[in-house]
Amino acid sequence: MIGEDDGLDAGREAFKEEAAELLTELETSLLELEEHPTDEDLIGRVFRAMHTVKGSGAMFGFDDIAEFTHEVETAFDMVRMGKLAVTKELTNLTLRARDQIRTMIEASEGKATVDHNVSKSIIGSLQLLTRGGQAKEVQGQESGETPAKKPSKTDSADGAHSITYRIRFKPAADLFVTGTNPILLLNELRQMGSSMVIAQTDAITRLEEFNPETCATYWDIILTTTHSANAIKDVFIFVDDMCDLHVEVVDEEGEYDEGEGYMKLGEILAARGDVKIDELKKLLGKQKKVGEILVDAGIVDSGHIESALAEQQHIKEVREQRQKTADGAASIRVPSERLDKLVDLVGELVTVQARLSQTAAINGEVLLTSIAEEVERLTWELRDSTMSIRMLPIGTTFSKFKRLVRDLSNDLGKEIQMTTDGAETELDKTVIEKLNDPLVHIIRNSIDHGVERPDVREAAGKPRMGTVHLSAGHSGANVLIKIEDDGAGLDKERILKKAIDNGLVAPDAELSEKEIFGMIFAPGFSTAAKVTNVSGRGVGMDVVKKNIDALRGIVEVKSKKGAGTTITLRLPLTLAIIDGLLVKIADEVFVIPLAVVEECVELSKKDIERTHGRHVSNVRGVLIPYIRLREHFLIDAEEPEMEQIVITEVEDKKVGFVVDYVIGEHQTVIKTLGRVFKDIEGVSGATILGDGTVALIMDIPSLVRSVARHEPAIAEAVGV
Repeated sequence: MIGEDDGLDAGREAFKEEAAELLTELETSLLELEEHPTDEDLIGRVFRAMHTVKGSGAMFGFDDIAEFTHEVETAFDMVRMGKLAVTKELTNLTLRARDQIRTMIEASEGKATVDHNVSKSIIGSLQLLTRGGQAKEVQGQESGETPAKKPSKTDSADGAHSITYRIRFKPAADLFVTGTNPILLLNELRQMGSSMVIAQTDAITRLEEFNPETCATYWDIILTTTHSANAIKDVFIFVDDMCDLHVEVVDEEGEYDEGEGYMKLGEILAARGDVKIDELKKLLGKQKKVGEILVDAGIVDSGHIESALAEQQHIKEVREQRQKTADGAASIRVPSERLDKLVDLVGELVTVQARLSQTAAINGEVLLTSIAEEVERLTWELRDSTMSIRMLPIGTTFSKFKRLVRDLSNDLGKEIQMTTDGAETELDKTVIEKLNDPLVHIIRNSIDHGVERPDVREAAGKPRMGTVHLSAGHSGANVLIKIEDDGAGLDKERILKKAIDNGLVAPDAELSEKEIFGMIFAPGFSTAAKVTNVSGRGVGMDVVKKNIDALRGIVEVKSKKGAGTTITLRLPLTLAIIDGLLVKIADEVFVIPLAVVEECVELSKKDIERTHGRHVSNVRGVLIPYIRLREHFLIDAEEPEMEQIVITEVEDKKVGFVVDYVIGEHQTVIKTLGRVFKDIEGVSGATILGDGTVALIMDIPSLVRSVARHEPAIAEAVGV
């Protein structure tokens, strides 16, 4: 049986996960809002993110987070109400607040320490920023206004669906004589759910005629709750004979969700009885907003317009939240460890299925073969489904770097924008997790070394604003990620001189442009004139190369002096299971990743004689160099009369691999090698075949580079 503490702990963990997503969304929305400061949808997204963090935090015992977040929420509620403009100062403070909230969450797990002085500083700055509008806000709350409030834990405890009510509470003029405080009644309503309260003051007289003992204010309330209309009326039961109370359902979960939208402003006013239909129709032909027309004509007070607009906004938010909840109900959160375990089990199943298929083929039994084929089909479907679960859009990673570009460009005094393309491209979650550090290093180098200062760019005829562009897209079984900048580009002469000074190359060495650019990935290499807090220590790009190699990926650099640099990362879709091509040399079996295989052709003794022993083959008029794996792996066995060449594409160049036999396609479950074998060039892992034997998986790019150091034909073919 699950105890109350267990339930609370589960709720706290759920809050942390939800908060992490909300903080990511908050950062993205803030950066977009900085570019479009009047976008109401973005303002609403920021407010709702803060509102949800505050409400959920208070519900699960994160009172410090709830109190801190309330201050930021207040500022953006003023933005929503048009009382405060979105400025860079407000954006900076909110981003700092977002970071502080994340630190508070990490502190609850013992991963960080909260500096309360930072919290006080942020709150103080926010209050100073909002002080001009804050007085109005306090005054509004005293007369009944309040920002939207998240329903408390008891509101939905019974699982009932939510209903939105339109309430007009109009006390009698002598209400105060009985000692009744209407604000207490309104506060009791607020405890019932999410509400918006608008005070109507059109009945208040001039100051010289004003009677402080007379209640001249009445209120319009929009309330979303799980309580019934009778429960709402019970709040006013003691003043029932001293007020005019109207309670009306305007939205109900499951009843109005399929509509095209909520009522227009004029329709709301007419439904409330604030304006007559015939008066409304007479004025609708004028080219003004309905609210302005009605106020100008003296038909309704501006307070009624504000109340109707508040109702529109409240219903919109309630329906958006309801839709979000409905969408969330179709998905569940699963710890990544369980998903990794599932992938491991699917991998083992693939291996067993291969063994079953091989056994069926050897025995030749029709029934067993039929079962093996059915198991194979189901295994393939299970594999594809499991792999798709691990796939995540790379846009979640891209969005993190907008903040990096913004903050770093400000620190360096540069004007840089980040643009993205292909954010919907999906990649294995393990690959995405390991991509963060390489991308950070590349982007930091683009900002520090690539994009120039605004005055330098203007002198070169470029716009003051530089651009760093991130893009992603599929290319067969790979994903291409490009990081492009329109900066100064790489200086070949400077890189070569630095490489010679560091002893990386001989002074008389003749290197291609590709080889020179490759020097930036050497450990300790840097062309920075001085060490800064951003770069200059020669640590970074070598980490990029190391991490991408670990992902079985390739890094390519293209640059034009004065025009910019493009760094391309070519990565496999997944690291768990790949489609491979089984090949055999004597008694040894190897796997070549199918993604790099172009075709297979025969190689006879006569073909070898015609090329006078050179390792090249004429394939439809094109000379393609090849590597004899028998010689490379030192396999001593008699060669067959007819060999096979597996032609692959490496960095846009074709290279062949000579093997004895091509067995066929194979679902390859990748197993990592032990520490002793992890640095072997040309081998990326191993797999277990159906008969229980082990086959090495070849790392084709690494193997080509290794052979190219000793084979001039291969080096010339691939340009290394």
